[in-house]
Amino acid sequence: MSYPKEVGGLKVGSLIIEGKTKQVFDLPELPGHCLLLNKDRITAGDGVKAHDLEGKAAISNQTNAKVFEILKGAGIKTAFVQILSPTSFISKKCEMVPIEWVTRRLATGSFLKRNPGVPEGYRFTPVKVETFFKDDANHDPQWSDEQLLSAKIEVNGVVIGQDEVDYMKMVTALVFEVLEKAWALRQCALIDMKIEFGVDAEGNILVADVIDSDSWRLWPSGDKRLMVDKQVYRDLQNVTAADLDTVKRNFAWVKDQLDHLKPTVLHKVVVFMGSPQDREHCNKIANAARTLGLDVDLRVTSAHKATEETLRIMQQYEDTHGALVFIAVAGRSNGLGPVLSGNTSYPVINCPPPSDKLVQDIWSSLSVPSGLGCATVIYPDSAAIMAAQIIGLQDYLIWGRLRAKQIEMSASLRKADKEVRNN
Repeated sequence: MSYPKEVGGLKVGSLIIEGKTKQVFDLPELPGHCLLLNKDRITAGDGVKAHDLEGKAAISNQTNAKVFEILKGAGIKTAFVQILSPTSFISKKCEMVPIEWVTRRLATGSFLKRNPGVPEGYRFTPVKVETFFKDDANHDPQWSDEQLLSAKIEVNGVVIGQDEVDYMKMVTALVFEVLEKAWALRQCALIDMKIEFGVDAEGNILVADVIDSDSWRLWPSGDKRLMVDKQVYRDLQNVTAADLDTVKRNFAWVKDQLDHLKPTVLHKVVVFMGSPQDREHCNKIANAARTLGLDVDLRVTSAHKATEETLRIMQQYEDTHGALVFIAVAGRSNGLGPVLSGNTSYPVINCPPPSDKLVQDIWSSLSVPSGLGCATVIYPDSAAIMAAQIIGLQDYLIWGRLRAKQIEMSASLRKADKEVRNN
């Protein structure tokens, strides 16, 4: 069998692995990376049912790229790098964890067969995460946590233990919830999906492989009869050319809909500083906020010395943004936060700058007139996180970044604990 020598201007090295619907090649010119090349092939039942489907490779490649761009935008660590050609993309080179991680929001499909008595449509809150060992010969048997831990699987030098399992479970749920919120923007219900993880040369666990219409159940308007995923193909008894055209149109529809899953609310975080001397403190707030994906403006104004100008600036933002948070940075007698709060229906956060009279400054921010609701925090990163929590109510990517940050903080603590225990 002949393999490509060059794709997208890059030399293609040796074949690393070949699956039912894709091939993975080494990229000699990009150390630490590989090429995933999709096939015009659709399969089901561990490959028992299989058909050529012209154009599927390109559709899957674009679907996968759009999905991973969403996940990267939500701060989730992935192996995906970029599209290289219409049917291929570049990925970080990983050794794959031989487990499929399945997340379910509603009970359907194989779950009903394995759990008789559970009605179809039973809603899992929180989402249910299941693991299946990749073994085509035995139809990918479901594994319990105990089986997974007892296997002591080693991947690229990392032994899959409790910490690694917990991390992958949390990320699996986050991937589903981010995409669930995204698809809700198009009135589509994400029912369940599967993902896989890889471990790179540095020992990082990354969401890897492919996520496309083979990976999930997707029901427009929450109606199973309108399904647009691979289940349509699985359910076919006798597959005709017309049937394959229907499957292809469904996959193309999903690919096109992904262009419309970006958050639709224009947001802004406005940091008002009462004095240009507070610029360093405000920069810390802005930098922390931007790492969470927030759009930040810095402004200088004084509620005491330029009240009308302060309110004019505030009203300009109110007229142009749907999701808006004001952060007031003022010391001594803080009138900035209360004046903003008393004249807007948007949230206001006080974050006084550091000084030798910080206790008094904090008290002036806390002791606001009745009827006002501005909050007060001390640290710049706390102000940024609080702003992100507010914006995240309307922007699933910001929400995802917060969840990803929480997961990574938990993982770093576990890693530090392991190092302490081992020394």
